[in-house]
Amino acid sequence: MMSERGAKPGTYRTARMTDTTSSPNAAASPSLKSRALRLLAQREHTRLELQQKLSPYEPAPDELNSVLDRLEQAGLINESRVLASVLYRRSAQRGAVRITNELQQKGVSPALIAQAEAELKTTEVSRARAVWQKKFGTVAATAQEHARQWRFMSGRGFDAGVVRQILSAHPGGDDEA
Repeated sequence: MMSERGAKPGTYRTARMTDTTSSPNAAASPSLKSRALRLLAQREHTRLELQQKLSPYEPAPDELNSVLDRLEQAGLINESRVLASVLYRRSAQRGAVRITNELQQKGVSPALIAQAEAELKTTEVSRARAVWQKKFGTVAATAQEHARQWRFMSGRGFDAGVVRQILSAHPGGDDEA
């Protein structure tokens, strides 16, 4: 027995499959504001990030800027919230160098980045020690293992001086000066 109009048994056609009058582009696309709100509902974004993500959908010049201006005036785009979000998500696993680079790429103002970097530097050694302890836990026995640990910690964005201090200290040592 055949289901709808000659389809194979066990297969079903949905209204979308059988409707030939509408094309995928026939439906109205979401407005720039609704796209921006959807992005902001997922996580905090800077103005630069929203411009980069929404520029392909800009129907007219300067429309995107006016939408972003209205969102900024409404308090929906806020660099300090972006900063707090990044610090909350990244500071436990990443060093100040890597977090600072991420904030620069997101378009956070240099003054806020400098303030965050100063805060991160105060806890850099303890955060680096926690990351090292979780990943390795023991002092490197060979030069090859030492280099591996160094590359890992540097890749996480920890300063070379901090990495040197962590790798030369005994695990759990109190030389955090």
